[in-house]
This record gives sequence, C-alpha cells and structure tokens, in this order.
Amino acid sequence: DRLKDVNDSYGHLIGDQLLVAVTTRMAAMMRHGDTLARLSGDEFVVVCEEVQSPAHAAAIGNRLVLALARPYVLTNIEVQISASVGLAYAEYGEHSAEQLLHEADTAMYQAKRHGGGRQHMFDTGLQHLSTPLASLESDLLAAITRGELRNEYQPIVSTADSRITGVEALVRWSHPDRGEIPATTLIPLAEQSDLISDIGHWALRRAWADLGRWQQAGGAEDVTVAVNVSAHQIVSETFLPQVRDILRDGSLRPDLLTLEITESVFLRNSDHASFALTELRDLGLKLALDDFGTGYSTLTYLKQFPVDIIKIDRSFIADLGMNRASNAVVLAIVQMAHSLGMTVVAEGIENSTQRDLVADMGCDFSQGFHFGKPAPADRIKELLQPHFQAHRAGALLALPHPRSAGS
Repeated sequence: DRLKDVNDSYGHLIGDQLLVAVTTRMAAMMRHGDTLARLSGDEFVVVCEEVQSPAHAAAIGNRLVLALARPYVLTNIEVQISASVGLAYAEYGEHSAEQLLHEADTAMYQAKRHGGGRQHMFDTGLQHLSTPLASLESDLLAAITRGELRNEYQPIVSTADSRITGVEALVRWSHPDRGEIPATTLIPLAEQSDLISDIGHWALRRAWADLGRWQQAGGAEDVTVAVNVSAHQIVSETFLPQVRDILRDGSLRPDLLTLEITESVFLRNSDHASFALTELRDLGLKLALDDFGTGYSTLTYLKQFPVDIIKIDRSFIADLGMNRASNAVVLAIVQMAHSLGMTVVAEGIENSTQRDLVADMGCDFSQGFHFGKPAPADRIKELLQPHFQAHRAGALLALPHPRSAGS
C-alpha cells in the first residue's frame, strides 16, 4: 500500500530498497512448494498448494499482512507500510490459473477499498463489480425506498453458557433482477457512490427499532445490538446528530447499542475521528474494534482511541488447535484487552473445539455459525424468548435458517 508515497517522500532508491526488503521477508515465509513471484512494480503473487480450506488460506493471508506491516530499516531510515492481500481458493481442477489470478486481483482491490492493511477473500459476488457500476449504483440509490434492503442479525453469545447476549446487524440487499447482492459487493459500492451514509443511517435506525420490538415481546431486556459503521460515516458531520436522534427515539438504554468500527477509521483524519468517537461514547453507547489483528499499529490505536470491545478476527480463530502461534496470539489479545478494561468477542466460531478453546482462554463472548447464522428480525425475536434461551446453544443449532448467507 502507498509505495508511491514512499518514492515521493524518500526517493526511488529507498523505494527500491523497500521492495527488496518486502521480497526478502515474503520469501522467508514460503513453505516448500510455494511459489513467490513479482507481477509488476508493487504487486506480488503467492501460489500455495496443499491448502486444506478457505480458512487455511485466510490464515496464510493474515500472516502475510502482519509480517509485511513490521517496520523496515533501510539506509538511514525506518519505514512502515501496510499490504493489501487478495485471496482466491479452489479445489484441484476447479479453476484455470488465469481465473485464479483474476479472482485474487479482484479481492486485492477490495482490500484496498477497505483502507488497506488487510486481506480479503474472493467471493463470487465480487463479479458484480465487473458489471457497469452506473447501473448498479442507480439501483442502489432507489433500494431503500423500494424496500430492497433489510437487516439480518447474527447472535453473539456468552462464552460461559452460550446464552444470547447480543446480535450483530448485517445489511442485505435483495435486487429484483440480480438476486442477493453480497455484502462484499454492497458495502464497497455504497462507499464508492457516497451512499454509505444513507445506508448506514437506515441500518442503524432499523436495528434500534428491531431491538425495541424484541424488548416489547419480552426476553431481550439486556440484549445488545451491534451495527457496523464505516470510516466515511464517522468523519461525516451528519453522523453524530443522526445517532443522537436515534437514541432519543424510544426508551432503550444507550448502552445497549454498540457501534463496530475498523482500523480504517483511525487512518482517515485521526484527529476528527478521535473527537467523533469520544463524543459518541459520551452518549452512553459502546464502541467495538472489529477485525482486530488484521491491520497494523493496532496497539497504538488502543492507547489513543476510546474502545470498549475487541472482536478477534476469524482468521486467528480458524487456526486454533492447529497452530500454536494463533493460540498464543488469541490468548495474548484476551489478556491485554482485560488488562485495559475491555471485553473480547471471538468471531468465526464454527465448531465445538474452537468454542472450548476460546472459553479456556477467557473470551467473554463468541460469535459464529456454531451458534447461529444471520437471521431475520422475527427469527431473532423467537430465539430471545425465555423458552428458547433455556435451551441455549442447542436451540440455535436446531432451528432451520431461511438463508445460508454468512456474515
């Protein structure tokens, strides 16, 4: 990311040294049988065989992101950069080499659009980005008024007893002609077309209203709702007044609302972001740092910005029990967060082994397909009823889900 800035600031000699250092660092990470190549000025490709699953590929990608984010000591200067990693996964014989490269390249640009310093796995929904964007943007502009957007909610449970303590709101778009538009397409498109504030406002208001209905039905008195907020929204002058209006609309306690942010918030006008986050927290709501561990300089941000909750990225969870480094990282994050007075959510829990491991490590809350897939508001209302909560995780797993779309 931003190699041009290094060249402009320090000269091409330093830029070339940086490229050599990046190559050396990546080469040291390669396994026997992996292939590392340079495609263009600042673009590399890694071909990994004997990869068991997309989660395994994501773990490799995450290690690349973290390794490349460490400072580089060059001639009389120290440089710190980030890298955007795009991943494409296929079983043997499923894809041509050209198709895999194209998919990885598409995913890489998605990572860049999210602020860089992260990885992104290719999703077939990304193919929508190769269609004329003007048409899709025009459709998105009218999607709210046509009622095509909806929120689905994924349960967040207490790690100790698997009871639902909260939900995360996830925006979905049902296009009348194209069908379901994945979030990996919807969110970047909304950001590119400057519609992210409108969609974010709609999602937040809908989530707050749904929480109010759940409380009226009983069984949700202390349940929280988490809503994702983009960096663009945080620095917008209209966002804080919108949140104030939403909190005033109804009798719900502000501490039941959690706004989930990513590290990209800190990279965009950090002074304004710091002010906005402090003002938001003063309203009584909570702030969660999502995808923790996938960016760079995150520990610095924890010192500078008000954060209540850390959500450990699923790429670390996928490796638990198989990779000692991932076990150590997750344990260290939990201990650090608790020492700072923060709570921890483990994302991407897909089986009982991962559930037990994060419980042993002291994670306060857990989220993932093992406990429940994203579901419509009415289904969540059922899950929050006392007779369902009594069955805890078993009730979640036993219920059929109308859609299989993940978070």
